[in-house]
Amino acid sequence: MKRTATAHWVGTIKEGKGELSTQSGILDKTNYSFKTRFTGEEKGTNPEELLAAAHAGCFTMAVSLALTEKGLNPESLDTQATLTMEGPAISAIHLSITGKVPGLTTEEFEAVTKSAEKNCLVSKVLNIPISSDSILA
Repeated sequence: MKRTATAHWVGTIKEGKGELSTQSGILDKTNYSFKTRFTGEEKGTNPEELLAAAHAGCFTMAVSLALTEKGLNPESLDTQATLTMEGPAISAIHLSITGKVPGLTTEEFEAVTKSAEKNCLVSKVLNIPISSDSILA
């Protein structure tokens, strides 16, 4: 399986702008620019936001998989991924998940989430510190 995305850019780094599109069409000529990436003065996305979204989605699915394999049916799993930048570098991602999972203890949920933190596909390709916390509602 292969997934594709495209980027189109016109102009200088600070004054230029671009568009991102994905194979699925969910992003279709979505605006991105220096302003969407660093100042927030313009509506659009940026690579760091998309990486955080991808990591939140992958991690949450990894938690769901582990719970399903234990014979549990999560009522809900909600994750926030917080990507930290220091200067021109991504320095860390923190994943915070809240789950509603009947039949699961807080300790079991934490064990599942810590495993997913290390083993989801996005975590495996990142070479930065990744941390997580979990709340069982």
